Amino acid sequence: MTTPPPALLIAGHGTRDEAGAEAFRDFVRELGRRHPELPVAGGFIELSPPPLGDAVTELVERGVRRFAAVPLMLVSAGHAKGDIPAALSREKERHPGISYTYGRPLGPHPALLNVLERRLDEALGTVGRTPEDLADVTVLLVGRGSTDPDANAEVYKAARLLWEGRGYAGVETAFVSLAAPDVPSGLDRCVRLGAKRIVVLPYFLFTGILPERVRQQTEGWAAAHPEVDVRSADVIGPEPELLDLVMERYEEAVKGDLRMNCDSCVYRIALPGFEDKVGAPQQPHFHPDDDEGHHHGHHGHHGHAHSHAH
Repeated sequence: MTTPPPALLIAGHGTRDEAGAEAFRDFVRELGRRHPELPVAGGFIELSPPPLGDAVTELVERGVRRFAAVPLMLVSAGHAKGDIPAALSREKERHPGISYTYGRPLGPHPALLNVLERRLDEALGTVGRTPEDLADVTVLLVGRGSTDPDANAEVYKAARLLWEGRGYAGVETAFVSLAAPDVPSGLDRCVRLGAKRIVVLPYFLFTGILPERVRQQTEGWAAAHPEVDVRSADVIGPEPELLDLVMERYEEAVKGDLRMNCDSCVYRIALPGFEDKVGAPQQPHFHPDDDEGHHHGHHGHHGHAHSHAH
C-alpha cells in the first residue's frame, strides 16, 4: 500500500475585509478542486475565520497525519517567521502523532513578477504599448510594510526584479503601514525623480483593507497633483500562476528542498533581458580591483564551475 502524499495546509494573514477573506477561502477551494489527490485546507493567523487550528483539525478528521504548510504570503515577516511556526507547534501538541514540514513564502517569484507586469499593462491600457511609452512609466510598488527590516527589504528586492529588463523608467518602493516611505512620500519621490506617468502597483495577493487604502491614498494624492498622470493597478489575485506557485512551494516543502535565492537566479530562470544566461556554465572570475585576490566563483547550488578549453 502506497503512503498517501502529505496534505496541503495554506496559512493566510487574515483581514477584516470580508471580500479579502472570501478571496482566500475561494483560492483554497480552487486548489482542492485542481488537486483531488490531495487533502487541502486553509486558515488564518488572525482577524478572519477559519483560524489555522480549525484547518488542521479538519485535515486530522479526514485522516491526515502528515502535511506541508505553505504561507500564502509574499514576504517573510513576523507572521511567516514566528506566528505560523508557533501556531503549528501548538497544533502538534493538540494532535499527537501529526508531523509537518513548513514551506517558504511566495515572493518575489518570476511567475508573480509576470502577473505584476500584466497588472501594469492593464492599468496603462493603450498608453504603455511601445518601449518609448514604457520608458516614461515610473512604477511605485507598494508593500504591506513591517517592523521587520528584512521583510521591507524583500519588497525592494521585488521592485528591483520587476524593473530589470522590462524598460520602465524606474520602480520605486513604498509601504502602506508600519514602514517609511508611505504612499504620498513615495509618489513625491517619483515626481522628484522626473516621473511623467506613475502607476501605483499594490504588492498584495488579494483585495483587502490595506490595498484599498493604497488606492484611496493614491487618488487623494492624484487629486492634489492634477499635472501628473497617476494610475492605480490591481492586486495580483487568484491567477493560475499563483495556484501553480503554491504547488511549487508545497513540492519543495515535501521534498525538503528549501532553496536559497534560486527563484530569481539568472542562471536558472529566464528573467527578462537575461534569457541567454539560463544553464550557462559558471566561471570563477578574478576581479583585478579586488586587492585580496579573492575568486568569486558561483559553486554550490548552481553546479560546479566549468572551464572552457579553446
